[in-house]
Amino acid sequence: MSELARIRVLTVDDHEIFRGGIRFLLLAFDDIELVGEARSGSEAIQLCQQLRPDVVLMDIMMPEMDGIEATKAIRQRFPRVQVLALTSYHDRALVRRAMQAGAIGYLLKGVSIDRLGEAIRSAHACQPTLAM
Repeated sequence: MSELARIRVLTVDDHEIFRGGIRFLLLAFDDIELVGEARSGSEAIQLCQQLRPDVVLMDIMMPEMDGIEATKAIRQRFPRVQVLALTSYHDRALVRRAMQAGAIGYLLKGVSIDRLGEAIRSAHACQPTLAM
């Protein structure tokens, strides 16, 4: 697959070890490219402006600006960027809030690498995903 056809992904999580894990896992996919990492919602918004990712993997619970607020801001400012909530919280109220904010999917952090890849591809194709 050519470089131009790769899905550009930004990951957002306040835990460095989790961002590192995602960085490593995404190397398994020829069609997905990690273009950046953010530690907060506000940093994610700045990086969306600079990097123009196709898909953002967004943690929900973060200090400063949480993933719900960041998702809403990203979808308003960059409507072509799809956001996948990637969290450890199995909570219907959070799912509802994330989707209302504009997330196209909601995944638990225990999701398999294959399911994560499928969800990224689905988000890029504007198809919703729920993996709980």
